[in-house]
Amino acid sequence: MKLDHVGLTVGDLDKMRDWYATAFGLTSEFSFEIPEHQFRGVMLRGDGYRIELLERAGSTGHPSPANPIEAALTRGFGHIALDVADVGSAYASLLEVGASDRMSPRPSPEPGIRMAYVADPEGNLVELLDRAGKP
Repeated sequence: MKLDHVGLTVGDLDKMRDWYATAFGLTSEFSFEIPEHQFRGVMLRGDGYRIELLERAGSTGHPSPANPIEAALTRGFGHIALDVADVGSAYASLLEVGASDRMSPRPSPEPGIRMAYVADPEGNLVELLDRAGKP
């Protein structure tokens, strides 16, 4: 078994589709709409992973955690984690395109790994992992 994709409900599908495409170099695989439920989505493809963004009229936001430790106070999925070649440059690039800082680059609890956290424009956490130093 392998992970196929992560689904993320957003408030503004068009804005978030454009942001994720720009920020992570994702391409749109397909879009869909279920008009009777005011529901639509788009599947974005990255290098070996996919993110499905979903939008439904009337959806409500969730708390936007200040950091991953605070996020763990709410049950359910807390973040998306991406393996990057250089956590420092990926972190800086994401801040330049509108992400907000949630945890600057630093050693991870996993030995030999560096990590950082940002939040997308709607407050969803994205973890960046650099495994280059893994023994």
